[in-house]
Amino acid sequence: MYRNKKVGIIGIIITVFILILIVIFSNGDSDTSFFENAATNLVMPIQNGLTYLKNKISGNGTFFTDINNLKQENKELKERNSELEQSLRELENIKSQNETLKEYLDLTEKYGEYKTIPGYVINKDISNYSKTVVINIGKKDGVEENMTVIADKGLVGHVVSVTDSTAKVQTIIDTASSVSAVMSTDKNSIVCKGTLDETSVLKGMYIPTDANVAQGESVETSGLGGIYPKGIHIGTIKKVENTKNPTDRYALVETAVDFSKLDTVLVITNN
Repeated sequence: MYRNKKVGIIGIIITVFILILIVIFSNGDSDTSFFENAATNLVMPIQNGLTYLKNKISGNGTFFTDINNLKQENKELKERNSELEQSLRELENIKSQNETLKEYLDLTEKYGEYKTIPGYVINKDISNYSKTVVINIGKKDGVEENMTVIADKGLVGHVVSVTDSTAKVQTIIDTASSVSAVMSTDKNSIVCKGTLDETSVLKGMYIPTDANVAQGESVETSGLGGIYPKGIHIGTIKKVENTKNPTDRYALVETAVDFSKLDTVLVITNN
């Protein structure tokens, strides 16, 4: 323990001696002394480190300022993007309304000989067993049961039930549907019925044995049967299926109307 105290005292004496020498030589006439160089070498790295740290802190301050500016710009861009999206939706709605009005106008001009009520499809049930649609017009609009429903391309079906503001339409592709029709070439009569699996093909039955049926031939309503007026386009002959018994042959009739895309319709009120 005594030895440790002695070493400590000697260390203090040496330190004091070195400090005295530094003071003496620093006050001397020599421009540069050994001790000054030593002090400089000791102090400069510390000063450089402090300067670097200061600059670093200042740079970080700018960095955080930039981050805040970017956040604000990002917020403004998001708000602007939301406004543009809203404007786009409004334009799409206007475009859709204009297209619907154009379809109504085209239909009215095309079927000018009929008195019609325009409407559009609000519900579809196009399954294997039931192929019906619901439209947005009903009793208050003058729609009644058994009225014919058409679209731009041709026959859709007929009204089977009505409420004050809606009507249910049995389409010609429904399995319970049966349409009296004629083929365009020789005006031979056939009956077009809906099929179980198809949503765009009818089965043309009861073809006369002497009738020459050609692929691509047009089929339209005959006006017989009391529901559909004469001359409304139904579709075209897609294929003729021959059987062993000529009386049983039938044609596949592709409908003019694409029921998967059906939207705008007209209800004929003056059959």
